[in-house]
Amino acid sequence: MSKLQERLGALTPARLKGVRRGIEKESLRAQPDGKLALTPHPAALGSALTHPHITTDFSESQLELITGVHADVEACLAELTQVHQFTYRVLAEAGDERLWVSSMPCGLPPDETIPIGRYGSSNVGRAKSVYRMGLSHRYGRRMQTISGIHYNWSLPEVSSEQYFALIRNFRRHAFLLLYLFGASPAVCSTFVAGRAHELKPLGEGSMHMPHGTSLRMGRLGYQSEAQASLAVSYNSLDGYAASLQDALTRPWSAYETIGIQNLGGEYNQLATSLLQIENEFYGTIRPKRVIFPGERPLHALRERGVEYVEVRLMDLDPFEPIGINASTMRFLDVFLLHCLLADSPPDTRDEIAELAHNQNLTAARGREPGLKLLRSGREQGLTEWGAELLEAFGPIADALDAAHGGSRHAEAIRAARKALAEPAGLPSARVLEAMAQSHDDSFVGFVRARSEETRAALLALPFSAEQQALFERASRDSVEAQKQIEAADTMPFELYREQYVSPARLGFRKHWIDAPHMASQPAAL
Repeated sequence: MSKLQERLGALTPARLKGVRRGIEKESLRAQPDGKLALTPHPAALGSALTHPHITTDFSESQLELITGVHADVEACLAELTQVHQFTYRVLAEAGDERLWVSSMPCGLPPDETIPIGRYGSSNVGRAKSVYRMGLSHRYGRRMQTISGIHYNWSLPEVSSEQYFALIRNFRRHAFLLLYLFGASPAVCSTFVAGRAHELKPLGEGSMHMPHGTSLRMGRLGYQSEAQASLAVSYNSLDGYAASLQDALTRPWSAYETIGIQNLGGEYNQLATSLLQIENEFYGTIRPKRVIFPGERPLHALRERGVEYVEVRLMDLDPFEPIGINASTMRFLDVFLLHCLLADSPPDTRDEIAELAHNQNLTAARGREPGLKLLRSGREQGLTEWGAELLEAFGPIADALDAAHGGSRHAEAIRAARKALAEPAGLPSARVLEAMAQSHDDSFVGFVRARSEETRAALLALPFSAEQQALFERASRDSVEAQKQIEAADTMPFELYREQYVSPARLGFRKHWIDAPHMASQPAAL
């Protein structure tokens, strides 16, 4: 019996049923003509600073819809659907904006006119906006308008060491998720205007990669020359934390040139280090834990260990009303369990370089027949490697089905096997096919139509008066919570900023400068 089978056999049905997941889903607000909506975050959606389920990501025009933590896939999707329903009703009441259903953005205005998220006058609200201003100076605003789905996942009784083993295997095998679920092979030409790229023109106003799967996760997406200098190891929490602390405290000359403030006294960024804060570090997966108010995420990890992982490479599926479906979520559960249970040797600098190569190659050319990736220094066919993984997933899917009843995890694996063998059925291929057949090869035309169909479908779903009232109350409560935070502020913002980015706040509590005046503030920036 293999070690993987032994470890799987040791998982009781009760523990397998203890898997928890939650979703964070980003979407741009768009006008009917496919251009970015430049209106403020709708007041009826509540405070983007304090609402538990509806906030904004980088841009004021970029909604982020958030579920709670769920033991059941269907319950998670039901909550995400309800958050969408309320959001669409608010947008319909205010006008005719809709959510853009693709990860790659709609028609964008000049970079400097893309609005940065605003969170009120409190110190933490200002810090969130200044952080986003820093992102705009460092990477440009267009890159930040890319949207995706984050899948938060945990299993009971998993140690930090085991979560890092999971993360190493996830990074090794992430190409399979990009291949199966990538849904961004094309983009509006406004996104690449004035920058170097390898895309091919398609129709009028569109660009694409003929065999691309996820431009979002390739060289056009979350890429950074500065961050490319980081070879972050995931061999241990201590090593990861040390790498991150180095990036958070290392001066970076290009960012020092930008400065903290401009000549008029307005803030350009939170810090001049390689990373302003932890969230600026881009990755396909992150170790996470819930943080206390006023606490830095890195400090929380060091103090209390990893609580869950955040999968960050999933594209929005434009063919699904809320961007993801139950089969995909079950596949992710099987995939992540395999990453946890399979042997996970330490990573090396050479392997980290290989993984970056594989990610970029799969994103740009994943459906290319015969495509080969690098595996331990040798070439390996993508589909052959994928088939090997899917074979290993079978017993894990069976164990989950035995615990939950039914055969839905096994069905998700069977669907993946079919997709591996018939790439024309992949979301990325279906996007290009739909663009060609019905929209004159227009990316914007295709996503406009899908966005309108999605809007109509979600507005047509039943939504009770009680549900409406609950969401309206949550919006009102969030506005009141923001007012209380703003009323409680006494510290000058510059002092708040200096204390928040202080290196002393990144270590263990015995080294941490405690700041009780920040304890009532939300900390996530």
